[in-house]
Amino acid sequence: MTTVRDRAPRDGVLPAAPAGAAPARAAHSLFHEPWWLDIATQGNWALATVRHNHEVIGEMPYTLTRKHLWRVSHLPPLTRTLGPVIPAVTGSASRQTRHRLDVTGQLIDQLPHCDSFFQVLDPRIGDALAFALRGFTVSARYTFRIGAQASAEEAWTRLDSKTRNVIRSASRELTIAPVATPREFLSFYEANLAARSRTNAYGAGVMRQLVNAFVERGAGTLLGAYTDGARLVAAIGLVWDQQAMYYLLSTRVQDAHCGSISLLLWNGILRALEHKLTFDFDGFSSPATFSFLNGFGATLTQRLGIERLSTFYLLTRTLKRRLTPASEVVFVPTL
Repeated sequence: MTTVRDRAPRDGVLPAAPAGAAPARAAHSLFHEPWWLDIATQGNWALATVRHNHEVIGEMPYTLTRKHLWRVSHLPPLTRTLGPVIPAVTGSASRQTRHRLDVTGQLIDQLPHCDSFFQVLDPRIGDALAFALRGFTVSARYTFRIGAQASAEEAWTRLDSKTRNVIRSASRELTIAPVATPREFLSFYEANLAARSRTNAYGAGVMRQLVNAFVERGAGTLLGAYTDGARLVAAIGLVWDQQAMYYLLSTRVQDAHCGSISLLLWNGILRALEHKLTFDFDGFSSPATFSFLNGFGATLTQRLGIERLSTFYLLTRTLKRRLTPASEVVFVPTL
């Protein structure tokens, strides 16, 4: 597959977007950046593009891989959302809707034939009508977000009392500071996985490259929670683009203070608000994670999932699910 690199990467984007930033990039996130996709897919991605009079009026990245018998196009590791990026047009609401449907339809026509296609759309995309009209299944997924215009005082007030208490308690025992190097963070992450007899779900190699890249490009940071003895007990990875900061990674030792991750997230929220960025908790995959994140008082925000399956793939998946014991079925409201 040919990788498209016709857009210059935007590095060091922590400050808010400059005045006059094109609304055409409204749904273009960090995860759409060519350098991010190059690493996350190991170069195995392409870009559907629609042009009018030599001007790009729509684009949508995708990947295509083979898993066993199947050709699949799913989200790459650590890539939370993708979907189309379509510049806004002036005119009536009906004209804007027609334009969006037409351009999205042309993008869909360029997507590869595969057994399973799935993406989660950026939360700024309010509908997936064009996909539904083309036979895709559209589902609701969720994340939590704190708006860029909130003040630190407002954000603190919105915290659940239990969350405030664990943050206060952790702050008395721990100091928050940047992790010195990506290598230190990665070694800490892998050691914590090993202590729990787990393997890296993202792929250690891809994760290492992405962490090094977003730190080097000024598109992310690694924060650590340290004891008075300068022992690292918890850490998180945050990444950002010109509109949002995303909670991407976290890890902690098993005996870390119960509020260590909460304290780290609170520090991330403060950094995001300082730079007028939305803080995105980046979804949840279990009731326990939902309960934890809900304590931060953020706004529950919908992200749309789009999926299209071949008949044989759908039949195989349905049969597999029917044969899976109910006790092994996991509630997955989002990716």
